Amino acid sequence: MLEKTFENIKRLVVRHNQGHLLAFWEHLDAAQRRDLLAQIAGLDFSQVDDWVSNYVKNPVSAILPGDFGPAPCYSLEPPDGDMARKYAEARRLGEEMISAGKVAGFVVAGGQGTRLGFDGPKGDFPISPVKNKTLFRIFAETVAAVSKRYQTVCPWYIMTSPLNHSETQEVFRSNDYYGLDEGDVFIFQQGTLPNFSFDGKILLADKGKISCSPDGHGGSLKALYKSGAVADMTRRGVELISYWQVDNPLVNVFDPLFVGLHVLDEAEMSSKALIKAEPREKIGNFCLVDGKVTVIEYSDLPDELAEKRNPDGSLVFELGSIAIHIINRSFVERLNREGFSLPLHRAVKKIPHIDAEGRFFEPAEPNGIKLESFVFDALPLASKSIILETKRSEEFAPVKNSMGVDSAESAREMMVARAAAWLESAGVAVPRKQDGSADCLIEIAPSFALERDNVRAKVDQIPEIKAGDKLYLG
Repeated sequence: MLEKTFENIKRLVVRHNQGHLLAFWEHLDAAQRRDLLAQIAGLDFSQVDDWVSNYVKNPVSAILPGDFGPAPCYSLEPPDGDMARKYAEARRLGEEMISAGKVAGFVVAGGQGTRLGFDGPKGDFPISPVKNKTLFRIFAETVAAVSKRYQTVCPWYIMTSPLNHSETQEVFRSNDYYGLDEGDVFIFQQGTLPNFSFDGKILLADKGKISCSPDGHGGSLKALYKSGAVADMTRRGVELISYWQVDNPLVNVFDPLFVGLHVLDEAEMSSKALIKAEPREKIGNFCLVDGKVTVIEYSDLPDELAEKRNPDGSLVFELGSIAIHIINRSFVERLNREGFSLPLHRAVKKIPHIDAEGRFFEPAEPNGIKLESFVFDALPLASKSIILETKRSEEFAPVKNSMGVDSAESAREMMVARAAAWLESAGVAVPRKQDGSADCLIEIAPSFALERDNVRAKVDQIPEIKAGDKLYLG
């Protein structure tokens, strides 16, 4: 039986110029052979041929739509009385949805902390300024605080990758799920895509193992469905998925205003946006193409459009994507029933693999192509999509680099700055340095305050703050 399967697979890979995948067949034991055949059988070779042609050998240049413009957006503050009433109604509706258990948290957490000099899942990276809480702990405490405030259970879905799945499970087990009920935390893996050499050959990680990489955050929409997470949501009565990425400790996971505007406007997938710090900031640009909200990557937007300004001096394309979304569960179901596929994006990377002689090769320079999909490419597939502006200082402190911009250091500074601003808005005096930054370390736990307005009710619990103090409010 194994030999017959081998012959069929051999004809298949040879026909598609991937015969080298079986080059070390004679070196494998029976279990390894079965596993390799299963890996190869799991590939769609008509797709593989397309990927090699369009992304590996002859990379397709990004084709900008012929006619597109800036996307509309709900502003931070309602501009008039009518909109103020809509915002109030949206907040009330959002709170109702959360209270009814119809909103779930969903974090994409497939990355390792390698770029941070950290050995382990990025979610286990310690980040808070006083207690050094990890990203996972901050999010878990947020889920718990929201559940308590709204007297409900907010389930939490966590997508890992093959790079860190087992480690992530162990992190949660060893931390007793951070006080959450294990049954309300659903951890699952995203899919993978094969890695390629520049000449279109699928690389081997070992003699019996195809080299693969996670399929990008766009893979979350398939993984939610395939893993059974969507079925679990259906059982619980969850209708909306609050999506964010693991490297942002400031995210407002359950924002009633965002939820409510999404529901009022009958959207299927919505986004939060920032006003870009400068024209070429390395975040995607929200645009409107044929009436559909679409994200155009910063690298694909021509300089003249990135720099283009309105009469008042603001950028025409000022809205930047920060990977915070509300997604309808029914939208995920519909896409998967219809067999959708998101466009792939090409990345030139250093990919360890074995060579033609079976020797392990650790490249010093980029040597191959990884493919991935991006979740924002699903936005044009939604029947309707809205955008809500948010404030960088309130909700976006990505932890991507070991030093400099978007680093652990800058994220901690932003966490302290937000905490100081929240306290000052409640009338609490915060010592300041000459440059205006807080002359102290402050950490506000989700259990103390989920948003700025919560602080006012607890002013009597806040001690006097002196220069150099470390203050934890929990």
